[in-house]
This record gives sequence, structure tokens and C-alpha cells, in this order.
Amino acid sequence: MTGDNSTAKPGRRPLSIRTRFLIISLITVPAALALAGLFMVSVFSANLERRLDAELTGHINNIAASLRFAPDGSPERPAGFFDKRFGDAYGGLYWQIGDDTSPARLRSPSLWDFTLAPPADLPTDGRVLHYVTAGPDGSKLTAQQRQIMVPTPAGLKTLRITVAADRKPLQDAGYRFAFDILPYLAGLALFLIGASLIQVVFGLKPLAALTSGLDRIRERRGGRLDGVLPKEFEPVENSVNRLLDAQAQAIAKARARAGDLAHGLKTPLTILSNDALTLRQKGETEMADEIDRLVAMMRAHVEAELARSRIVANAELRQSDADMEKITGQIVRTLKRTPEGEALTWNVEIGEPAEVPLDPHDLRELIGNIVENTVKWASSEVTITWKNRRLIVTDDGPGVDPEKIRSMTERGVRLDEQVPGTGLGLSIVKEICTVYGLTLSIENRKGAGLQVTIEF
Repeated sequence: MTGDNSTAKPGRRPLSIRTRFLIISLITVPAALALAGLFMVSVFSANLERRLDAELTGHINNIAASLRFAPDGSPERPAGFFDKRFGDAYGGLYWQIGDDTSPARLRSPSLWDFTLAPPADLPTDGRVLHYVTAGPDGSKLTAQQRQIMVPTPAGLKTLRITVAADRKPLQDAGYRFAFDILPYLAGLALFLIGASLIQVVFGLKPLAALTSGLDRIRERRGGRLDGVLPKEFEPVENSVNRLLDAQAQAIAKARARAGDLAHGLKTPLTILSNDALTLRQKGETEMADEIDRLVAMMRAHVEAELARSRIVANAELRQSDADMEKITGQIVRTLKRTPEGEALTWNVEIGEPAEVPLDPHDLRELIGNIVENTVKWASSEVTITWKNRRLIVTDDGPGVDPEKIRSMTERGVRLDEQVPGTGLGLSIVKEICTVYGLTLSIENRKGAGLQVTIEF
């Protein structure tokens, strides 16, 4: 039979919510602002285009209104009120007048030796035609052309008036606008990313409240998550509370069943003790002693299992924290009333802090079993010290064979059968230490006696 020997590797922890939101913000905010910047540049350029078109239309109307003709009907050069750029060679603003015989009968001085190419489709209804054409010196022009019918001394004449402007100033203005708004967009991006981080931190505060509430429950400073979360987290809060209630009920039922079982066994054991007494009265001493021995052993096991059933499954399930000074004092006062305890000198020193993260019942079992074992072996003195989160219990008894110290915490081990006991006390102590992660050490003192140390 073969088995899978592969070991499961721990999964990679997913990115935190804050990191995810930061990554999303770093991607979406610059992308959104880049699109917004392109849109603004596009709107700016479109407005410049409309303004240029309106300017060119105005020039066409001015040229048409100022037309003069020679006696032979040929158009004369307009002059006197036009933009200065019309007079500078390659000045960026051009006009051209043509007719059926010549597409460029008259041209602005700015065209110099260049002729504007006519559009592919010539309108005949007087509409203004908008188009893009090549200009002088390799430039690209935005052009408008309008065909009009004008009266001349020679009769009606068809003229085509073309006005064009260099597109480079439009492109330069768009680039300058883009560079001008770039710092503002960058600042806005930083602001939005910072605002999103603040929003994430503020929005995730309920999770911190949830963690704090769970910590209070773990530390037994509270039992439920009542009202610690906002309304959006109410289903989570209710689910956690139902889980806590179900867990508490399950633990209570388990402890109750263990208690019922233990109490159910006590009655038969009492009957057996009475039977042993009857047998002893009839002279069956040997059988009565055997029954008494078995009853004592069974009763001790029942009490030990009952104590184990009350130990919490893990440290997070404790009912509350325990008071070291209070519980130690109760145990010492009880043991002082026993025959063995009355003959001993008790030295108890409890320092700060007195509160420890153990269930009160578990701490009582822990200290009780250690001190009861110490009382059995002490000659004249028992010392209990709680200092620097370390519990030390010592006696002045005979001590223990070093080779047997390790076995003292094993279940049912008794180092001396002549001393009353079940050998279960220190095993319960070991179980409690395991549940709470405490360090248990047992060693012989230098003089005489035994020392049990528990580090919290």
C-alpha cells in the first residue's frame, strides 16, 4: 500500500485589499485622466478649427464684397483692408480668385509663386466648401472655396474665391495646451490616488472594528459582536454571533454530558463501597479490600476525567481570564485545613500582574494538582511564588530520582504506591500547559525537595 508523500506547501497569501485598491487606482486614475486630457485637447482643437473656419468665411465675404472689375470684365486685385499676413510671402494666410478660364487669375502676395489646388468637387449653389489642401513650402492648409455669380461690364461672370490658412499654428496651439494642462492633470492624479487611499483606509475601518471585536472575544472581554460593525456588515456580525452561540452551546453540552456521566458513575461506586463494607462485616476482608481499592481507583479516574472535560479545547475558548492571587489563595486555604497541610509552613508570594490568560477553572486545576502533589511530599514547608509571569512551587521533601522525573507527567504514573493518589494530577497539569502553550519543567532543588516551574 503506497501513500502520497508529497507535502502540501502553504498557499501564497493574497494581496491585501489596500494593495489591490492602490494598484487599481494607479492604473485607472492615470488612464482616466489621460483620456480626459485627450478629450480636452480634442475639444480645444475643434474650437480652434471652428474659429479658423469662421475667420476664413469672413475673409471670403470681405473679398466678395470688395470685388472690382476692369472695363473688359476682368476682376481687379482687392486691396486696402485685408489681414497683414496676406501681404507676407508664405505668411500663412492666402487668397486666390479664379474663373472658368483660369483657376488662379488673382492671388495674394503671400502665395508668391504658388497656386492653390482646386477641390475635387466644386459646388455650384453658392455654398462654402471646406477642404484641406497642400500649401507652399510643404505646409498643409485649411481652405474654403465659394463660387459666386457677379455682374461685370461684360455681363454675369462666375468667380471662385478661395481662402486658406496654415494648419501648423493650430497644431502648435494644441500641443502647447496639452503641455500646459499636463502638470494640472498630474497633480489631479496624485490628489485622486491619495483620496482613494484615504477612502480605502476609512472604508476598511469596520474590518479593524471586526478584528478588535474578535480580539475582545478571544481575550474573554466580551462574548458577542453586538453593534461593533456598520449596517453593511450586519450579516457578517449576525453569522459570527450565531457561530459563537453555537460553539458555546456545544461546549456547555459536552461538559454537561461529561458531568452527567461522572455523576452517573458515582452512585454505582457508592453502592460498591457499601457492598465492600458489608463483606468486611461478614469477614470477607480480602475481597472487601480489593473492592475498596478498585472503587478508589475508579472514583479517582472519574474525578480526573471530569476535570479534563472542563478543560477548554484551546486557549481562545476560555470563559474569561483568571486571577492568580485569588485562586492561589483559595487553594492554599483549602489545603491548610487538611491533616497534611496543617503541619506545613506555607510561603505564598504573588506579584504583578495577578491576571493571567487562563480559564479560571483551568488555572484552579493547574495550581491545585501541583500543590496537592507538593503537599504529599513536603516535609515541613511549601513555597508558592508568582513573579515575572512564572509560577514556581517548591517543597522540602525527598525529591525524585532524576531518571523518573520525565515520567511524572505521564498518565497514571505513581512514583510511590504507598502514598495515596492516582498518578493523574500532573498529567492533567501537562494537558493544561499544552492547551495554553505554557512551559512546564520539574527538577530537584539543590538542597532537598522538588521544584515545579510553569512559564506563561
